[in-house]
Amino acid sequence: MWLIRLPSLVIAVTALGTSVSSSCLHGTDFAPRHYTYKRAEGKTVEVSKFGYTGLQGPLNWAGLSADNSACREGKNQSPINLSSGIERIAPGVMKLSIPNVAAELENLGSTVEVVMEGLNGTLTIEDKTLDLKQFHFHTPSEHRIDEEYFPLEMHMVHQTADGSDVAVVAVLFQLSEGRKSTPLVKSALAKVHEVATPGSVTETCELDFSKLLDVLSKQEMFRYVGSLTTPPCKEGITFLVTTEPLKLDTKTFNNVKKVVKFNSRYTQNDLGQENLLKIGCGA
Repeated sequence: MWLIRLPSLVIAVTALGTSVSSSCLHGTDFAPRHYTYKRAEGKTVEVSKFGYTGLQGPLNWAGLSADNSACREGKNQSPINLSSGIERIAPGVMKLSIPNVAAELENLGSTVEVVMEGLNGTLTIEDKTLDLKQFHFHTPSEHRIDEEYFPLEMHMVHQTADGSDVAVVAVLFQLSEGRKSTPLVKSALAKVHEVATPGSVTETCELDFSKLLDVLSKQEMFRYVGSLTTPPCKEGITFLVTTEPLKLDTKTFNNVKKVVKFNSRYTQNDLGQENLLKIGCGA
């Protein structure tokens, strides 16, 4: 079984508080979602305490909180360059089931996220089932394939009912030459301009996952165990990454890029090797 149990993470997150509130674990048991209501502004969501530039950026994430030490010291950090040495699983081993639903779209400051908690989306792999909690976007892509990066990456975050296992389905996107695009992403981000301000929330139209799930069921997936790509960079996260990018139209890409801007962590060292920040500090 490649889905990694995280008993130590369950204990650690109790003490982490807001340092993980808007990380890749947002919306899971480890980092529950927090809303506020203002009479003039309506519903808002808590925004991230980290960023991607200067002292808020990845080079100083460990300096933002003692809870983020893995960002500087972890030896199995994500994202990575996916090459021939990374395991591939056959088509159909990973099974996704997601009904067509409308959902909330939130701007967390560090990304835009579609809330899927309680909407009956599931991932089943090797007889273990995990619930889809949310999916969010990174631009440019965080993972690379044989050194090639992509314009956009979507992370679909899943967790078991008992909270012990977390798996992320990472979908890479390439710009299409025409207007062809992945319908789910186009519809999920159709109102991204309505959440241009960090903390803002809107609702999507009904999302149709059928074409996305069909494409994913027919391709191999990279599989490895790494970490959160945001603070606190905790390890033990199973990643399932597409081997072939899906199509994305230029208009949708430019619209999400305008809101999200740059939110990609730099490529980490090979799995099991010394953390690049630790190496750099010792140079």
